[in-house]
Amino acid sequence: MSEISQERIQAGFDQFSRMLGSERATRMRDAWHRISPDFEQFVLGSLAAEMWTRPQLDLRTRSLVTVAALAALNRPRALALNIEMALTNGATREEVCEAILQMGFYAGFPTAWEGLAAATEIFEQLDSD
Repeated sequence: MSEISQERIQAGFDQFSRMLGSERATRMRDAWHRISPDFEQFVLGSLAAEMWTRPQLDLRTRSLVTVAALAALNRPRALALNIEMALTNGATREEVCEAILQMGFYAGFPTAWEGLAAATEIFEQLDSD
């Protein structure tokens, strides 16, 4: 892997922390590092530092697009994390559910069912914290 600068990785982690909170972002970073330091570098140095900071979409819109895509692709871990981030980025629970519900027509009703169930679990977890 080509080396991503520590400055970019830190910038990505800073962005990620703004979207998820410092404690949760640190736990995710540690988990990614345990499974693959290269993956951690890609997520923070490229995805978080480059894609999530582009000005063409606001964070709320970018989050809703991401939630819809992850629901459609049936990626439950990433979906759960991005639902949390969407709420921090200004999306409402109703908007998150609506983005997932729409995927029922494009990616199949089981997709919407799984995604809405995941969203409900995240909402309940957040309510109990």
